[in-house]
Amino acid sequence: MTFLFLLGLSELVYAQQTYFNVPSSDIVGQHEVAVQQQINFADLYRSATTINYGLGREWEVGANLYNLSYQPDERRFVRNDSSQQKAFGPLLLLNTQKAFDLNEHLEVAIGAQGGLNLTPTTRPKLVGYLYIHVAGSLHDEHYNWSLGGYTANPRYLGEGPKTGFQAGFDAGIFYQKFHLLGDWISGTHDLGQLVLGAEVYLGKHLPLAIGWQRSNRDGAQAVVVQLTYNPE
Repeated sequence: MTFLFLLGLSELVYAQQTYFNVPSSDIVGQHEVAVQQQINFADLYRSATTINYGLGREWEVGANLYNLSYQPDERRFVRNDSSQQKAFGPLLLLNTQKAFDLNEHLEVAIGAQGGLNLTPTTRPKLVGYLYIHVAGSLHDEHYNWSLGGYTANPRYLGEGPKTGFQAGFDAGIFYQKFHLLGDWISGTHDLGQLVLGAEVYLGKHLPLAIGWQRSNRDGAQAVVVQLTYNPE
């Protein structure tokens, strides 16, 4: 019931597991399931839910609920299926990611997500997002980073550039106990923002992260809370 309440409360889901908003390029193990729930607290409450399943051979697939927004002062859910000044929502998306090992500590990951808006006034419209990362790790994967580029259509991003850069890091200061993490997406659209925060492990497979988010476009700030179940 708690999970369903959080899901119904809020907007911002991203394909695959993320540092906060940028995909981490970690691949779920074969026949395993990872779940991530994120809530963004600002003028709107925004929720991010991602479920991924490992296919093996460094390949995963999953589903996302994206841009489900709740306006607390008006006590209503918000939708957009017409204006591309803002990202469309709510959306139901499928995602996939494939990693290619370059060596023991370096890989290239390619990922995508695509789907439809859930509450159209006329007919559903397609949205999509594609990225490629170089990802690395240090000290037995206690420190991880990703750097790459993305492209997406205006319905996914909102008004602004449709291509750009994104990067993230996860530093296990006390591994699987206390981590520092953050990410950045370039651009002045709805997804363009910086997030920095910390993560504590409630259990070996259950990290809870809290971050500070700042928009590239206007400097608007938010608090991000993220709970992940990771079978690794």
